[in-house]
Amino acid sequence: SAATTVSATAALAARAGIRVFATGGIGGVHRGDAADVSHDLIALARTPIAVVSAGAKAILDLPRTLETLETLGVLVIGYRTSEFPAFYARSSGLALEHRTDTADELAAIVRRHWDELDGGGVLVCNPIPAEAALDVDDAIRDALANAEAAHITGKRLTPYLLARLAEVTAGASIRANRALAVHNAEVGAALAVAIAARTA
Repeated sequence: SAATTVSATAALAARAGIRVFATGGIGGVHRGDAADVSHDLIALARTPIAVVSAGAKAILDLPRTLETLETLGVLVIGYRTSEFPAFYARSSGLALEHRTDTADELAAIVRRHWDELDGGGVLVCNPIPAEAALDVDDAIRDALANAEAAHITGKRLTPYLLARLAEVTAGASIRANRALAVHNAEVGAALAVAIAARTA
């Protein structure tokens, strides 16, 4: 199997004329290193596309990630939520300025952002289903401490942290990842249909 980053997927989708896609969570600003910023955020700012995700990956610095998105001019909308989701958790305590509760209203906002405001990307924040949500903050802090002690940095860090979370949660984090991916795909499909209806 293979996977691409949000930035790579956005570039490929734009070339193919695809305006909406879903992912688990976007990249962002890494904890403890504000200079380590995922190219996902830059791509979202530059590409007129809508990305449905459960926020940013939980291992990241969520406040700085949201702040960077806003600084870059990315429109961030909560779908049936008023808070920035924390990937495995439904809320992060970070308030969102924009919220919508229907795919039709979301499509109208997205189209206006693209057409009238000459905007770039839109991040649609769709929380993980309640029955699949996990509290992994302590596990993430422990995994980060272990990674620092073992001098695990750079590209090795994310796979290490995800593997540790899967181990500590006895696989629950993997199941949660699948649940939120399916949920995001459902919302992404509904949004794509609603946008197409407005374009026809």
